[in-house]
Amino acid sequence: MAKASEFENHCWKDMFSKELIEQSSIYVRDTLVGDKPGLLLVDLYNFVYDGGNRPVHEVEKEYSLACGEYAWNAIEPTKRLIAAARAAKIPIIYSTRKVDTGATVSTKSQKRRPRKPDAYDIWPDFAPQPGDTIVYKERASVFYGTPMIAKLNHLGVRSLIVCGESTSGCVRNTVQDAYMNGYHVSIVEECTYDRNIVCHKVNLFDMHHKYADVMNVDEVIAHLNGLAGQLALAKAG
Repeated sequence: MAKASEFENHCWKDMFSKELIEQSSIYVRDTLVGDKPGLLLVDLYNFVYDGGNRPVHEVEKEYSLACGEYAWNAIEPTKRLIAAARAAKIPIIYSTRKVDTGATVSTKSQKRRPRKPDAYDIWPDFAPQPGDTIVYKERASVFYGTPMIAKLNHLGVRSLIVCGESTSGCVRNTVQDAYMNGYHVSIVEECTYDRNIVCHKVNLFDMHHKYADVMNVDEVIAHLNGLAGQLALAKAG
């Protein structure tokens, strides 16, 4: 749990004036991971890493919608987060798409290059393991038009730890739908990213003040380590 005094201690601090921060002070609270959490990894598929660990404006010349350095910077913290979730034995849920079906509505100006056959496979560092859940979606939200709620009910999940991409798109839509369906949501800052750093910071700020608790990866891992410790004590007893 993070105390209310640390509520604004996040990546957006350089984006907002003191006056705007004060204007949002009605939302200040302790932040936490909710009861019976599941880890939701939003759209961590191969093509967002295309072009390597370079600035987005460089990789997008060849790889449309790749997230460049922002995706690559999130790899190591996300690996740590997944490892802690596995040690705590909480459910792990992935979202992706099967293929480009043409069903997703895009802006008229959006130009997409053809995808590789494995474009929507989960990035190897985060590969699903037996017992994990994969939800296939056609729209931004993992909840829209999918059996997400039924799967969460089956898994006994009552709150969500969320990370992935993009902050302003699929993550935001998923977080809002989770909130609307009564789930407590914790967003892991270092494991969430966007092609546009301004959109990333502004959307994290907005979700933090309305729909979710934005938390640092070390805070979330500490909570998961506590759950793993409880499991070990229960097994020893």
